[in-house]
This record gives sequence, C-alpha cells and structure tokens, in this order.
Amino acid sequence: MTKGRLEAFSDGVIAVIITIMVLELKPPLNENLSALLPLLPVFLGYVLSFLHVGIYWNNHHHLFQAVERINGRILWANLHLLFWLSLVPFVTSWMGESHFSLWPVVVYGSVLLMSAMAYYLMTLSILAIHGPSTQVARAIANDRKEKISLAIYVGAIAAAFCHPYVACAAYGFVAILWLIPDRRIESVLADEPPRE
Repeated sequence: MTKGRLEAFSDGVIAVIITIMVLELKPPLNENLSALLPLLPVFLGYVLSFLHVGIYWNNHHHLFQAVERINGRILWANLHLLFWLSLVPFVTSWMGESHFSLWPVVVYGSVLLMSAMAYYLMTLSILAIHGPSTQVARAIANDRKEKISLAIYVGAIAAAFCHPYVACAAYGFVAILWLIPDRRIESVLADEPPRE
C-alpha cells in the first residue's frame, strides 16, 4: 500500500474544512467599519481554528515524509483524525456566534482534544508498523509536545467552567506550541542527530 493516496485524500479533506470555515464569515450588510465589530468573535474563532487545522496539515505532511509504508490500521487512524477535524467548522461557528459561551467553548475544546488524541493514535499506528529502529520511530517516538498538548486541552476544558476566555487562551497556547513543525523529522530525514 502506498502513502500517496492517503496524503492526497487528507490534503483534500483539510482544504474543504478550511473552505467551510471561511464560508461561515458572513459580511455585514452595513458598509461602515463599525459593522465589523459584532463579527469579531466569529473572526477570532476562525483565526484560532485556522491555526489549529493548518498546524495539523503541516505536521501531517512532515510526518508522512518520514513514513515508509502504511497499512489498514493507519488508514483508519487517519480517517479517525479527519473525522474530528471535520467537526472544527461546526464548533468554530457555534463558539463564535455564541460569543465564547460556556458550552460552545467546552465542545470546541473537546473536538480539539479528540483531534489531538486521534493524531497521537495515528502516530502509534505508524510506530507499530515501522518498528523502533526506523527513521520515523527515531523522529516521533516519545513526543512530549503531544502529551503536553493533551494535558493542556483537558485543563482548558475544565477551566472553561470557570471562565471560557481562559480556556480559549489555553487553546491558543497549544497552537503557539505547534506553530513550528517538528524539527526532529527534518533532522532524521537529513540523517542528522534528532533535535528536541
């Protein structure tokens, strides 16, 4: 089985997800700049979600540069990830339209948490087929950033019950953690010692 079709399908789904999110940004009927102010929560939700989805696309691309082969388990793990990512436009819209109310922020965080868990499970599936001495294993084994992100998401969801804006700041912090792609993969592909 080759990885090219998996990558092409994933790229297409992620492109559709981003397209759906931007279509949720409706222009105001009034031509004054002040008419944009009520749309600020929707726009901020879009920016946060665009960052998260873009980071998944970027890291997915980097990860599959190191992957040598795939199997059915990896295909299903990838579909599991795409399922959770496909819910991002819905929860983004709900969160923005509600002006970051409690339950939309909790559900948004839950979708981010499940996306992160799905990505982590996909990496475990990839490690299972490749073995411990392969390039991909050297590049992604024992990834602390994934585990830290999962913990932050859980904490942020709990924090949303006290103040939803604190949870949103935590979701943003996770995005900042992941803005730079994993350098370990690039190092391994260039046959350099992995960097943390």
